[in-house]
Amino acid sequence: MSHKDQAKHASGSSGAPGARNAFQLKITLRYLRPPIWRRVLVADTFTLGNLHQLIQRAMGWDGGHLHAFRMPARGFGPPLRTFGHEGEDEDATLLREVLVRKRQVLLYEYDFGDGWLHEILVEQIVPVDPSEHYPMCLAGARACPPEDCGGVPGYEQLLEALRSPSAPASAELLEWCGDWNPEAFDLKSLNRLLRQ
Repeated sequence: MSHKDQAKHASGSSGAPGARNAFQLKITLRYLRPPIWRRVLVADTFTLGNLHQLIQRAMGWDGGHLHAFRMPARGFGPPLRTFGHEGEDEDATLLREVLVRKRQVLLYEYDFGDGWLHEILVEQIVPVDPSEHYPMCLAGARACPPEDCGGVPGYEQLLEALRSPSAPASAELLEWCGDWNPEAFDLKSLNRLLRQ
């Protein structure tokens, strides 16, 4: 069975056929306070391409920008986009080929203009539970920033506008972001989305 076939089976069925272990990962957006994070459980037969899709859904991104995974001496991207001699196909790379120990960190950058850098920390490696559905989100906090808000500085300006809505500079920002709530996070809704 190919890596892609293994990942397809693992990502869409309970028990994750072919998987030996599951990774408990904490995904945190770097450089933001208070932190925006998700704790997820994924089968080791997930590919990095599957993990990209999971991060997009779990964090609430729209998926309209480029992305890449990085770790020391290695880079991973979509199959049609490579990074010089470092580029490896994320759809052909299983998590268990990259993540091998507890406390290991993998980086995921989304939107090279805004530069949203996600730290993916391996919190635990546990045996797969055949009664569980993978992937799943175990916990999280706060909504991801709105797309195209200008990276960390733009996000901080949005938060300031929410804190001081009557300030002259706030009106345009508040109109632009609409009903976005920085504290919103709905675990049940996210897990329903991940099961689709």
